[in-house]
Amino acid sequence: MRVRVDVGGRLHVGFQNLSLAHKRLYGGVGIALDAPRVVLEAEPADRVVCDDDLVAGYAERSCSVFGVDGVEIDVVETLPRHVGLGSGTQTALATLASVGRAHGREPDVRELAPSLNRGGRSGVGVATFESGGFVVDAGHPTERFTTSPPEAGEWSVPAVTARQDLPEDWRFLIVLPEAEPGRSGDGEDESMRSVVERADPAVSDSLAVLLTRRLLPAVAEGRLDAFGDAVGDFGRLNGAWYADEQGGVYRPPAGRLIDELAASPAVRGVGQSSWGPAVYGVTDAAGTGEARSDAEGALASIGVEGRVHVASPRNEGARIRHLR
Repeated sequence: MRVRVDVGGRLHVGFQNLSLAHKRLYGGVGIALDAPRVVLEAEPADRVVCDDDLVAGYAERSCSVFGVDGVEIDVVETLPRHVGLGSGTQTALATLASVGRAHGREPDVRELAPSLNRGGRSGVGVATFESGGFVVDAGHPTERFTTSPPEAGEWSVPAVTARQDLPEDWRFLIVLPEAEPGRSGDGEDESMRSVVERADPAVSDSLAVLLTRRLLPAVAEGRLDAFGDAVGDFGRLNGAWYADEQGGVYRPPAGRLIDELAASPAVRGVGQSSWGPAVYGVTDAAGTGEARSDAEGALASIGVEGRVHVASPRNEGARIRHLR
């Protein structure tokens, strides 16, 4: 059968803890977006056929996982890669799901994600693929994930500790300045090792208070301004951990862009997603035009080319349907 898998990207606001002094490490906080997105169409084949090298690689591994001969995959839409929108995990899981469903299987993406080397630190990407929304994951026991994580696949994806639908009239401004790609693969592992070795445990304590007293209540009550302010503070505190690795609380040119956007009355909670260079902010449907205009003005002000998107929150997981 031929199937279609459609899933949006995600924002990664930050981690709850990166210090080895605490019993739980990582613990991601993130948001599912409706766009930009990954859209794949797949049907069984006697070998892997796909023009996209990244998807083809995930398809080969997925076929091995399911014990099937092959699959033909058409890539309809792709996420920008290594910019902070979760392209690796969303593409991997979309491929896994498309291969499984094309062959009549019902894949458990949470159980199988580690076999594709996904869900190792943050569980946000897997959780948003499953059910969308605003997500907080439990992280890992520190004794398992110290400065060197377990071998690929030797972990379970972190459990979801909180998940909440976001109001449908909220919007997320996404600015993608032209810059070097964010960290990934071995480079990301090396940077994270350095960050964890030096992380100040006091930052984790501040983040715990911020999450429980401000961010989660704002999400539950649908208060956009309070949510935006809390998200912005959460991201800025996280940036303190990464300053030595990325050249500041935010990586260039995200820092200058964030400073410019912070002055916009239409945007709250401006921050950097993951390693960037993606910069995000929170607005609503009525403020979309002004937020977009201010973002374009911010790019021009700092003399950097870039793209501006406005995305709705996605309160559901990946859409998977049979085409024939």
